Amino acid sequence: MTRIDPVIATEHELHELFLAGLDGDAAAYRHFLERLGALLRGYFRRRLQQLPDEVEDLVQDTLTAVHAQRQTYRRGEPLTAWVHAVARYKLVDLWRRRARQEALNDPLDEDLAVFATADHEAGDTRRDLGRLLERLPTSQRLPILHTKLEGLSVEETARLTGMSESAVKVGVHRGLKALARLWKDMT
Repeated sequence: MTRIDPVIATEHELHELFLAGLDGDAAAYRHFLERLGALLRGYFRRRLQQLPDEVEDLVQDTLTAVHAQRQTYRRGEPLTAWVHAVARYKLVDLWRRRARQEALNDPLDEDLAVFATADHEAGDTRRDLGRLLERLPTSQRLPILHTKLEGLSVEETARLTGMSESAVKVGVHRGLKALARLWKDMT
């Protein structure tokens, strides 16, 4: 008896419902949105444990964006990867919004010593890392980006990229070695 991978089964189910919805089946599309909403709720709850009140707003924002951008989806691509990109952007938008709001509430010191020195190192390092990552093949760049920089699990990265879990692990390993070589050559 063959056991079907639940991640693959979910991808298949959502993909079929979404395509049927794009082709005019309103009931399938409604079921797709309900099923996706439940999955997004879990995704955002895991990432926003300190901000539980934001979860439902993000779910609705993401569903609205998926609906508004549904015609941009390429039928041959994994649907979950496309939806994950939308959800991730909504999450990043929330973090940026909250950071701006919190910055507005920071008390200003009367002492302006804070402006005495500047540190550009973090920005420079991030920019350098971005350039180095661009030089890696996709099979190495995406696993590093998702697992090491975004904090996704190997399983989530595999699902997102369409790679096997072992290919993700190999991509991370080889990619980190390649990054180390590129970094050494750069310095």
